[in-house]
Amino acid sequence: MGDTDINAAGQRGFTLLEIMIALAIIGIAMIALLSLGNRAIGVHSRLQHLTKATLLAQQKMAQSELEARGNTGAKLADGAGTFAEPFADYRWRISTGPTALPAVQMVTVTVLWGKEERNESVDITSFLF
Repeated sequence: MGDTDINAAGQRGFTLLEIMIALAIIGIAMIALLSLGNRAIGVHSRLQHLTKATLLAQQKMAQSELEARGNTGAKLADGAGTFAEPFADYRWRISTGPTALPAVQMVTVTVLWGKEERNESVDITSFLF
């Protein structure tokens, strides 16, 4: 009677090795989930910058078009600057160029942020008549 009680009790629990393997698997899974969360935060931050920069570029392009229409017959000049608060981290650059038609001017607005070597920018090109 004593031997069967010991065997039955020994089969009910987990060994230390099984617990250690289960904890290792859970630990690896948690590390993977945390790195995935950090990656998602980084992607979200990049998308926010792209969205803001695109909207700022559209705003600057609209201002340039209004300025060009106000100065009838005058061509837009190249320029650069920064945006006012709360977008002081963003810089803009306007470059103009000729086209095959003398009455049409190509205008490119570039909005940059962050470090120059990371190539963080948005370009919008339009043609002014």
